[in-house]
Formats: sequence, C-alpha cells, structure tokens
Amino acid sequence: MIPLISPSLLSANFGCLQNDIEQINQSEADWLHLDVMDGVFVPNISFGFPVLKHVARLSKKPLDVHLMIVQPEKFIQEVKDLGTMMMNIHFEATTHPHRVVQQIKDAGMKAAVTLNPSTPVCMLSDLIVDLDMVLLMSVNPGFGGQKFITHTLTKVREMKDLIERTHSHALIEIDGGVNLETGQQLVNAGADVLVAGNAIFKAPDMKQMIHQLKQLRPME
Repeated sequence: MIPLISPSLLSANFGCLQNDIEQINQSEADWLHLDVMDGVFVPNISFGFPVLKHVARLSKKPLDVHLMIVQPEKFIQEVKDLGTMMMNIHFEATTHPHRVVQQIKDAGMKAAVTLNPSTPVCMLSDLIVDLDMVLLMSVNPGFGGQKFITHTLTKVREMKDLIERTHSHALIEIDGGVNLETGQQLVNAGADVLVAGNAIFKAPDMKQMIHQLKQLRPME
C-alpha cells in the first residue's frame, strides 16, 4: 500500500504562500489539506473563503477541505464552489452528521467525517458505510505542531476492523504530529492518508520530505 500524502497548508509560510503552493504542485503530494477554523469549535482561527478561493486557483492538487467549525452544513455550497474533492466535517460539530454527509454527496463532493482524540471509533458504526473517508485526529484540533497522541495507533486498527466488518470503502486519514517516524507507525497500523504540516513545510526540502513520506510501507 502506497500512502496518500496531503500537506496541511496551515503550516505554510503565508508571506510566501504562492511559492509554497507551487512547491506542493511540483511534488508527489496527492492532495492539499485545508483546515478551516472558526474560533468556536476549536480555539483558533485560520483562513476563510476569500483566501481559499486564491488557494484553489493556485493549487493543482485535489482539495481536501477539513472544516473545524460548528454547523458545517451552512458552508457546503461555498466549499463546493472551490472545486473541492473531499469535504470533511467533525462528528462532534453537527447534530445530524448523516444528513450532512448526504448533503455533501448530493453537492457532488466526497464526504468525510473527523473524530477528535476523545471520540471513540464506535460512534461511526452506523455511518461508516456512507463515508468516503474517516479522519482520526492524532492531536487535539486547533493548532499545528502538537505532539502525536500514540493511542491513535489503536484507533487506526479499530477503524480498519470496523471498515472491513462493514464492507465500507472508506479511507483512513490521520492529522496531527505526522512525520517520518509516526508516519511509519501509522502506515503499519493501516492508515491510508497522512496529513503532514510542519514535517513538510518546515523541512529544508519540501519535495524531498513528501517523497520520503510516499516511500513508507507497512512493515511486520
């Protein structure tokens, strides 16, 4: 299994954003991960749709849009208008996640649901067959550069088992503290997509770091 790599723009140099996006365009990255924070669901604010419209025009990679906001269903059209491939909402941020997943799909996008570190995998048992992807947060959402929560490895294995038992086709994505060391552990556990921020954007050579992440393979 070759992992998909989705660099997190949250860690980019916003003073040279076009340059950083061009580096991603020229790399082996599969997607571009965009974290939208509202200062309510998470204790931070990132960027809004005016900025994202410029990012969407510059990016040649499919957009992996992660909404860390309350009532994400209010912004389905705005996310679609970006040309988004995957719209990702938090299970904890909406009262009716199944309904929102269907609305995302009806809008023509793939649908993903995120679980915070303290939310158990079993919460998705009735929803997993409708999902294209599950994102497991391996840090508490809101800030980049946090330490990887090792219990995430257990959750990846539990999620893999749930997917296999239900015959779901959902991918497992991980976000938070991902680097070459934790990335190897995650791939071993069964992760399909790695979101990396600081490990990529703070690396001396971004394209080389992405190449190294793409080389990770499950090991016994």
